[in-house]
Amino acid sequence: MTADVGEQVTDAELAARFRRDPESFTTVYDRYIQAIHRYVAGRLDAQAAEDLAAETFCVAFDRRDRFDPERGNLRPWLFGIATILVARHRRKEARHYEALARMGAEPATDSHENRVVASVAAARMQPQLAKALAALSQGERDVVLLVALGQLSYDEVGEALGIPPGTVGSRLNRARTKLHDAIDQEAVNG
Repeated sequence: MTADVGEQVTDAELAARFRRDPESFTTVYDRYIQAIHRYVAGRLDAQAAEDLAAETFCVAFDRRDRFDPERGNLRPWLFGIATILVARHRRKEARHYEALARMGAEPATDSHENRVVASVAAARMQPQLAKALAALSQGERDVVLLVALGQLSYDEVGEALGIPPGTVGSRLNRARTKLHDAIDQEAVNG
């Protein structure tokens, strides 16, 4: 029951397949693991990202019979599961950002000429950004990181979190304002 080479199977078709044939769930994993891992890695440390990305697919596999293609696509559903798992680590996440803020800038480890300036600027901004992210509400942080790290659209973020796209937009706007103000304030005080 696998797709022919070059055939792009839709999420709805894929969901129908993995209900009949659980082994076909590997296609879901192959299609979305990198995006889920990248999103979780941006929220947590590398080891937690490995664990939570894998756990996301274990939870999804266990709940595959509950996936309803009428309510949305697999991608936002998986990001929603990942976000819930990250939320379980909320306290650890906040401590992680607070620790990054206290550590200060790390030296750039990449030696390629074309990345030096970007690395130095990013390293300089890391403590302020981490502190500003820690200060956001969990809802605002979830929206910002789903858009920035998961590269989800407002509609997909809404599906993932179970909120309307308008709420996504207002949370994102509030969060951007808070982040901008926090980083500007750090620049004035620093």
